[in-house]
Order: sequence, then C-alpha cells, then structure tokens
Amino acid sequence: MARLLSNAMLKGITRFQACPSRTLVAHGSFYQQSLRHSTSIPGDSETHEDFQPTIKSKDSNLSVKDIIEKDVKESPVMIYMKGVPDAPQCGFSQLAVRVLKHYGVPFNARNILEDQELKGGVKSYSNWPTFPQIFINGEFIGGSDIILNMHQTGELKEKLKDLTGTTQEKAE
Repeated sequence: MARLLSNAMLKGITRFQACPSRTLVAHGSFYQQSLRHSTSIPGDSETHEDFQPTIKSKDSNLSVKDIIEKDVKESPVMIYMKGVPDAPQCGFSQLAVRVLKHYGVPFNARNILEDQELKGGVKSYSNWPTFPQIFINGEFIGGSDIILNMHQTGELKEKLKDLTGTTQEKAE
C-alpha cells in the first residue's frame, strides 16, 4: 500500500511543471538570462532604498576604480566577498569573515556578486583572480587562505593591533 501511494505521489510530482524562469536585466545587461539570488533588482522603483545596490558607478561620476580606491583608503579593513558578512555565499568568504570577526575589528565589505563591473574592477586593481580579497590599512593582503595562515602564525594579530587597540582575542 505504501509503495502504491509513494508511486502515485511521484507521478504527480513529475507532472508538475516548474515555473518558467524570469529574465532579470541589470545595468549593462550583466545578469541577462539568469536569475539573481538577491532581495533587490537594480533600478526597480518599488524596492526600498535600503535594499538598492550600494555600487552606483553608473549613476555617479566615480569610476569603479575610484570606488575601490575610496573603499580601500577609507576602510581600515575592507573585504570584497561573495555575499555579505552576515550571509557569505561561499566557504572561503565565510572563513575570511570568521577570522576577521575573531579579532573584533570593524571591517567593511562589498558583495561582488551584485555587480560584475565591481568584480572585474577589483580583480584588476589587486591583480588577484579569486575572492574574497582583503585589504588592511590600504594594503592588499590576499584571500582567506592567506588570512588563515597569518592568523595561525600570529602575523594577523600584529597587523590588526592598531585597529583594535589591544587585539584582545575573543575567548575560544
């Protein structure tokens, strides 16, 4: 009886057609023919301003390079990552965020998945092909593997000491 019921349910599920995908178009058509996993659609007048993308290179006089230079200069610790610190979208970004949070240093982040122009600009700026990319005091440090290695050797604690005052690490 259970087998008949499960087969009937399976047949019903296979007949169910998935919803057709929608095409989302962003500035510069970077996201054509694909779905984005985001709470906002760039240029959507109905999206609250808190959820609008933070990169406004198309609407401002700043180039992507200018935006990156400003980020790196004004943020003692800057991370370009996949996702956001509270919801990283890859394990490497999650690792980098966890290591930085371990030291309790304030840091800023940008989600490179929301802006392909930013993603390419950061790669060119640092001459580094992968993400996340971490900058400390304006200096490009590297990715999560480098940050983890620096943490394990104590080098990261030394590098961040001026940013936290005393680099009192959280109890493990």
